[in-house]
Formats: sequence, C-alpha cells, structure tokens
Amino acid sequence: MKEKVNKSAEVMTKKVNKEIELNKVYNESCLDTLKRIPDDFIDLVVTSPPYNMNLRIRNGKYCSRQIVKEFSTKYSNFDDNLPIEEYYNFHSQIISELLRTSKIVFYNIQIVTGSKRAIFKIIGEFSDYLKDIVIWDKGYAQPAMASNVLNRQSELVLIFEKSNAISRQFSKCNFKRGTLSDVWNISRGKKIDKNHSAVFPEKLVETILTNFTDENDIIYDPFMGTGTTALVSKVLKRRWIGSEINEEYCKTITQRVKDEVSLFNSI
Repeated sequence: MKEKVNKSAEVMTKKVNKEIELNKVYNESCLDTLKRIPDDFIDLVVTSPPYNMNLRIRNGKYCSRQIVKEFSTKYSNFDDNLPIEEYYNFHSQIISELLRTSKIVFYNIQIVTGSKRAIFKIIGEFSDYLKDIVIWDKGYAQPAMASNVLNRQSELVLIFEKSNAISRQFSKCNFKRGTLSDVWNISRGKKIDKNHSAVFPEKLVETILTNFTDENDIIYDPFMGTGTTALVSKVLKRRWIGSEINEEYCKTITQRVKDEVSLFNSI
C-alpha cells in the first residue's frame, strides 16, 4: 500500500513538473505562476506582500507620496503606490487563488495608510476562511512618517484555511498544547540587498515552517523578494516554489539558496 502511495505521489510530481518546477523562483507575477498550479498542490503558503507604503491621504483623498529613494522606497523598480481599489482587487484575487492551490496560507501584512481600508475589506470578504491572526511584535516601533500617527511596532499574519477555518484547531501542527502563543516577538529582518529594505526575517519563516509543516512539504511564496522563504525551506528540507517580478531579486534568491547564506547561526 505504501509503495502504491509513493508511486502516486511520484506520478503527481512528474505531472506537475511539466508546468511547475520545484525549488525554483519564477520571474513573473504570482498570478501567472498560480495559473499553472493545480488545486491543493501547495502544503503551505507563507508570504509578505508589499505594504503599498507610498499611497497617502491629502485633503481627505488618496494620492501618491513623492517617491524619495532615501525615505519612502523599500523596493527596486516598484513604486508601491497602487490605488486603493486596485490594491484590494489584486490581493483579493491572489488570496482566492492561494486558497484554491494550497491547504493553508500565512499572509503577513502591515496596517499602513495605503493598505488599511483594503486589508479591513479583505478580512471581511474572506472571514469564512480566516482561521486566526498572529501578531508579529518587532520589538520596537519606528517613528511614524507623519505627525499625530501611532508608531507601528507590529505586523499581522493572517492565517487562511480552506477546509476547517471555523475551528481554531489546526489539522496539521507540530507544537504541543500551551506552547505556542499568538504573539511572536521577532526582530526585523536584516537587509540582504541594498535595493530591498523590507526583508522577511528568517526566524518568522522558521517559526511557521517548523510548527505547521513537515520535511518534503511544498512551500510557496508569491512575493519572494530576496528569497528568505526559499532559503529557510531549503535549510529545513522543505521543497519550495517562488514568484518574484524583479529580475535582480531573482538572481539574489538563486545565489542565496546556492550558498545557503543563512542567519540561523546567529538566531
């Protein structure tokens, strides 16, 4: 019986590899990658989309912030200032596709002016699939860009699940009762690329993968950035797929995974 299951898994892997190669980053929009991924193929999604940091409010209306590299640009060749409805529609479409292709989704977001209304709307739209929310406490708050604004010390990890979101119990987890809190105290990630300052900390990805996946599980990151998810997946012996629109970031990811340049020794 075991041999039959293993053969079935092997056939499935070969079939998917005609469209999707594992342990590879695709230099394209995640929506293009997701079109080629079958239903329920991904074991877990972990990602941190751009914040839409450069959309601001002026005279009660949305407008783009002046793009100043030293002040408001976290990504190379990406202005991070989608109109609020476009931002909402984009992420709504992505989350729908992630729920189609994967078993569970860890979607890291930060509440900023340019994302606030869209995120609250998304939480409402996908409430039937929202299983839980983790607070990521980064340890200290960076000063707000404007006056009369709360400094932001935390980010949220929205956990979506397709099959049993009504329950707070996870169908697959590796932690014992009473050992994992919903507030994670993890420092910010260290910059890997000079043109990408919003780095996903390895410890955050490690916490998710060690507690909610097993070896050889398939992990997907639709906004891979400089490749933290790929690196941690490789170190923890998980298989991975990534999407990233920036060609230079893709080169960084390939090199990081090849070299296994990891901060784990300092964690």
